[in-house]
Amino acid sequence: MLEMRGLTKVYRTEQIETHALRSLDLHVKEGEFVAVTGPSGSGKTTFLSIAGLLETFSGGDYLLDGEDVGRLPDAARSRLRNRKIGFIFQSFNLLPDLTVADNVDVPLRYRGVPARERKERVEEMLQQVGLGSRQRHFPNQLSGGQQQRVALARALAGRPHLLLADEPTGNLDTQMAHAVMELLEEVNARGTTLILVTHDAALSARAHRTVHLVDGMATDLSRIPAVSADAPR
Repeated sequence: MLEMRGLTKVYRTEQIETHALRSLDLHVKEGEFVAVTGPSGSGKTTFLSIAGLLETFSGGDYLLDGEDVGRLPDAARSRLRNRKIGFIFQSFNLLPDLTVADNVDVPLRYRGVPARERKERVEEMLQQVGLGSRQRHFPNQLSGGQQQRVALARALAGRPHLLLADEPTGNLDTQMAHAVMELLEEVNARGTTLILVTHDAALSARAHRTVHLVDGMATDLSRIPAVSADAPR
């Protein structure tokens, strides 16, 4: 689903050059659930922006579902992003003046989905996340966990191949965070590839594997052998 080889990202100003990603290698199979961890400033946000085709990269190769996105013009990248990628953010990013149903509907309008199909998808997704009875509510009438479930419904309504989640439980209490994670796991179990950026070790432990970023470089923690208690130190 996602293959990055030697990926680099350099931010340049007149006085300074910042290397956000350094020869990043990462492969994610279709249907995998991968957690991405790392300290602040490690490149997680840059990685997610590039993976989601929101930002270009400076060097290396990035193939999304077999397509070399580095060679695509902006319009083609936008079409690919709209067709294959869904996003969930820590801050929900709901439009406060729109109802729950309209928030889920807006991205589908941009994609040119016919009205009848949009209505069916919106209702289906809101039922799936347990908010079928809240379609006419506004975001400020919902709890944080409910707002995050609306954001999840919005992402899933586009039927993405790849779902990118950036600290999706960061603003939620423990109970709500658990409920949202269960929904994400259900979505992944149905075949959607999931990449979750998180600082929470308990959440990353639920993934199929964890990739740790430090200084813009990735280490696949699943490939590091466990040290036996009897091994010499």
